[in-house]
Amino acid sequence: MTLTAETTGLKVQLRLADGWFTVCDQSTLVPGRGVAALLPDGRQAALFRDRADRLYAVGNRDPFTGAAVLSRGLTGTHQGRPFVASPLLKQRFDLLSGVCLDDETVRIEVYEVRTVS
Repeated sequence: MTLTAETTGLKVQLRLADGWFTVCDQSTLVPGRGVAALLPDGRQAALFRDRADRLYAVGNRDPFTGAAVLSRGLTGTHQGRPFVASPLLKQRFDLLSGVCLDDETVRIEVYEVRTVS
């Protein structure tokens, strides 16, 4: 038996320097889990959907190790702010601002996200 993802018709887009870029169907994003996306310029973004259907997108590269792994990180909240924790060294990054919660001198890129039909 083959299972297929149900499509919502809603597409997830990220704002890049030259406009909006369509990444995937919203149904691809499972609440609490990340997805990596290759951007037109070769960089990667990590996309997340929380249980309230809010979407977040940040750079996928962990600035402490250089590995493109943030899409595999664990999500949670700290003082009401959503974060992703790197699966390697466990530093937490605010999904709204990109600031590292464990070392405020370090940050990751944050992308504006929207859905369109």
